[in-house]
Amino acid sequence: MNKHHRVALISGANKGIGRATAEQLAALGMTVLIGARDPHRGEETAAAIRAEGGDAHPITLDVTDPATIEAAASWIDGRFGHLDVLVNNAAITGSGQVSPQDAVDQIPSTVDLDMVRAVFETNVFGVIALTNALLPLLRRSPAPRIVNVSSGGGSLTIMSNPEGPMTALPASAAYSPSKTALNALTVQYANELRKDGILVNAAAPGYVATDINNHSGVLTPAQGATVVVHLATLPADGPTAGFFDANGPMPW
Repeated sequence: MNKHHRVALISGANKGIGRATAEQLAALGMTVLIGARDPHRGEETAAAIRAEGGDAHPITLDVTDPATIEAAASWIDGRFGHLDVLVNNAAITGSGQVSPQDAVDQIPSTVDLDMVRAVFETNVFGVIALTNALLPLLRRSPAPRIVNVSSGGGSLTIMSNPEGPMTALPASAAYSPSKTALNALTVQYANELRKDGILVNAAAPGYVATDINNHSGVLTPAQGATVVVHLATLPADGPTAGFFDANGPMPW
């Protein structure tokens, strides 16, 4: 199979880091599947990528809705018969479109438990549901890769440092723990799938200007997507069970 026929699915791909990842993978010759809850936005993104010469198709996908996951897996199977790359990018903070310093509803002592549940439903349980549904298709690839889009906020080492870069921000009882759980989940999948040649890693894109931080980040989505694309295109002897940013390994 040459790279032109490689197929990648990116969840939450109609904007931000997900869209930039899709654009970059398409530029490498992959067929990219634009997972989006809103089918119109998914089609707009796919059309824009096609206009630039890429091969892109929208897929209606809500990682909290089993019916859309099942339908997506069935469509991919019928259209391509396999999947080479899965990028679990879809995520929410729970606080809506606000800057991190304004996310005071994440403070542990006063956090709304329903908000925490909603965040984990998307950022953790949704990853499990989508990954498990697509594993049969990934197993048909000669070089399957899974990339879980995490965050520096999921690093216990970084977050527990009282003099670290996160000190000035409100404590996070929903988003950061969900990314810590995602990191742990990454290791568990990697350990199970290592024998099958499926490389599974977590990516920390950095502080990227996107909707979830009210575009207060300092990096562009294209810059944040760089590490995701790197992990999605690892060679056979590449790492697995790792956590990386654009500069290399991240502390857990």
